Amino acid sequence: MKRMLSFIVIIFAFLGFAFFKEGNSTNQASQTTKKIGILQLMDQPALKQIQRGVYAGLKQTGFTEGKNLKVDYQNAQGNQSNLKTMSEKFENEGVDLSIGITTPAALALANTTSTTPVIMSGITDPKGARLMTNLKHPTTNVTGVSDQAPLAQQLQLIQQLMPHLHTLGIIYTSSDNSAVTQYHQFKKLAQKAGINLKAYSIANSNDLNQVSQSMVQAVDAVYVPTDNTIAGAMSTLVKNTNAANVPVFPAVDSMVKNGGIATYSVNQYKLGVLTGKMAGRILKGEKVRENPVEYLKRGDLTINLKQAQQMGIKIPNNLLQKAQKEGGIYK
Repeated sequence: MKRMLSFIVIIFAFLGFAFFKEGNSTNQASQTTKKIGILQLMDQPALKQIQRGVYAGLKQTGFTEGKNLKVDYQNAQGNQSNLKTMSEKFENEGVDLSIGITTPAALALANTTSTTPVIMSGITDPKGARLMTNLKHPTTNVTGVSDQAPLAQQLQLIQQLMPHLHTLGIIYTSSDNSAVTQYHQFKKLAQKAGINLKAYSIANSNDLNQVSQSMVQAVDAVYVPTDNTIAGAMSTLVKNTNAANVPVFPAVDSMVKNGGIATYSVNQYKLGVLTGKMAGRILKGEKVRENPVEYLKRGDLTINLKQAQQMGIKIPNNLLQKAQKEGGIYK
């Protein structure tokens, strides 16, 4: 009997040790530090909001920088030749995952590796940019979050605030895939609405001053799609439009803050949060193919009341109340 009891005690002790060892190793695994790379094209307010959202989304899924996450953040400062070098740096470091903010950044990452997960953020047209072929069922190492703007909502807002609008100018950067895609989409919407749309394109920010000076002589208002180059040089555009008393309606809320009138826009911070959450899930073991491209379903209304008053545009009370609940009002 004593032998039997001793045997049972030994068995339970062995099982307890094995359980402790397994639980300890699992706990250690959950605390393993992951390393990611974040590649951003340039410094501009909307992209900074996405970046902040990425960190928040990662934290919500259990990853905090300095605790169980190491982040190599690289900013190309608007120089696309830097993107390839920075992407290769991530790969040489052996990051577990990389995040590309803007189309050029995501393309640089995707062209560098076919195995390391690449999460794109702030990409308007992933298929048109040849980042993906199937948005619902990713077939490569690339997925992410799209910032497709609510263009129909934006055009309706312009018409509501400028009911006698005849000629609307649109200005975009010819090398920006997102901006070019939105130009073609917006052109179709304007044609259906019976609005005369005049297009102006720039090659880089150096062109903006001259092109915008010419544009304001021929249009009643200006629409700016999601365009990183123009967003980074918004002060130049607004200087010329203000001088001609021509209102600007941008696609992004940060551009409203910097001199636009109003917009229904994708919340860039929320976009970043979705990106960070997706990255967190993949760091925890989910496959890229299990994560289809995500979108924000609706736009938030943002109004620059001071700029509207300067342009002589009256904002209806219902829109002011709506903006107060959603994106906000700049005074």
